[in-house]
Amino acid sequence: MGAWGSSITQKKKFVSKPTESFYSQMVSCQKSWIMGVLLKKMHKILGKNRYNRIFFLFMALAVALATGCIGSSSSQSTQTTVPLVIISDIHFTPFYDPEIFNDLVDSPVEQWAAIFQTSSITEPLLWGGETNYPLLVRALDSAKTESDSGAVVLFPGDILAHKFPETFFELYGQEDQKALQSFTYKTVTFFASQVRERFGDLPVIFTLGNNDSYAGDYKLVPGGTFLADTAGQFYTTFLLGGANGETYFKTYPAGGYYVAEPPGSKVLFVCLNTLLFSPRWIENNPGEGDAIALKQLEWLELTLAKASTSEKRVWLIMHIPPGADIFATVNTYMDKSGQISNAVSFWEEKYQERFLEIGRRYVHIVEAVFAGHTHMDEYRLFFKSDGEPPKTSITTPSVSPVFGNDPAFKVFTMRKEDWELLDYRSVAYHLGTVLPEFSTYYIFSETYKMEMRLKPALIALLPELATDMIRQQAYSRLYYSGHNTADIINTTNWPAYWCGIDKMAQEEYIECVNAYQMSSDALKMTKGSRKNGEMTDVDI
Repeated sequence: MGAWGSSITQKKKFVSKPTESFYSQMVSCQKSWIMGVLLKKMHKILGKNRYNRIFFLFMALAVALATGCIGSSSSQSTQTTVPLVIISDIHFTPFYDPEIFNDLVDSPVEQWAAIFQTSSITEPLLWGGETNYPLLVRALDSAKTESDSGAVVLFPGDILAHKFPETFFELYGQEDQKALQSFTYKTVTFFASQVRERFGDLPVIFTLGNNDSYAGDYKLVPGGTFLADTAGQFYTTFLLGGANGETYFKTYPAGGYYVAEPPGSKVLFVCLNTLLFSPRWIENNPGEGDAIALKQLEWLELTLAKASTSEKRVWLIMHIPPGADIFATVNTYMDKSGQISNAVSFWEEKYQERFLEIGRRYVHIVEAVFAGHTHMDEYRLFFKSDGEPPKTSITTPSVSPVFGNDPAFKVFTMRKEDWELLDYRSVAYHLGTVLPEFSTYYIFSETYKMEMRLKPALIALLPELATDMIRQQAYSRLYYSGHNTADIINTTNWPAYWCGIDKMAQEEYIECVNAYQMSSDALKMTKGSRKNGEMTDVDI
């Protein structure tokens, strides 16, 4: 019939029955948010009459052309794009070979690479282990290749291995705090130098993880020696001076948070230390912890207000995201039927509520949120408010395989002119395979069959995950970046993972998990009347 005849046939089918994906693309286009709502209501009113449908399609196409929604996916291929590499949760361990430990203790950090190369251990550790030197080199080398022609690299935290102080003392033979501090500083300095060696003149925008301190997990001391010692090192080696020095050297040494705007940047990077919002950190700082957490939130509010006045677009970078600790919740509070009696939250509820309230007020300037910490391939939606779509918080999986995942990182495709996120790839290293190497594991748009830009696509994906078994299985399969032999996500605990995407408040999350059913009822949970800023059918 030929290409023209084929396209006519497709148009006839399109006119006779508008598809749900058409609605999704129209409604997900942020420029046509309100018009999309009206069009969908109009279609319900016009009913099934064929001529009414034709009239509806003409109206819809007129709106689409006026707002720039039609062609948004196809035009991506003709736009100039640049890569954005995000690599997280390295958890580097210099302890993987006890035979070279004393040499590392006794030698300057400039000699560490040569010492690691003398080790008889030349392959990455398997699942349950941390990132040793062989895995660190392979991950950073791959990230370097992927970042060619990029403008910036993001690192959402956790340089150091878990139980760093405990392992050091065991190998050192005594609990010498001064020796631990010296060795820890050399480790972070070594890591920073390895990063800079690969990424040349690309700024690396970083946040601290919960393991990044002299004292250990969740024990960072605001205003303490770790922050003081690393402030200049990270400013020079990671940021390349791409932040206002006066403000950086006030806020980073005081609390580990700061603002960066490297030359040529299309966004303002607001880098939070969300460790300070964690119940586990608060427990370790019962006296002044509350005041320190609130001080950061006040700083965030002032920073966003100033950015709004200056009409700047903002990316929030954090380590620990808000919402449920899904893994801990499932393992602690879920019964055999899939019901949960409680939920573990990553943040103290009052700090989370304040954070979300601030974010909703400045949702018009916050373009995206990036996080780490969970080690898994996931995302979350928050900052939902009337008339505005939620913002996407994208979690980058870890390089460390300590929690059973394969090492991985993400490479985003973004439009060069304005840094609009269009798509992403997962780059993974599949342990246990023959001659493994970091390579593309999946491409978001292809795997989930989404033809929109990344942010509206992630919003539209949420209800699909409740009812589309193929997409649901893909999300479950990709969660551990390829290592799924333990069958971690199953039909019983799936609701905990799905509800964790957009239910941030603890009570809301518990209600969602316990009410979930793998039927049309699940989709209804995301639809209906808007209540308290929650997502409705017009949002997705």
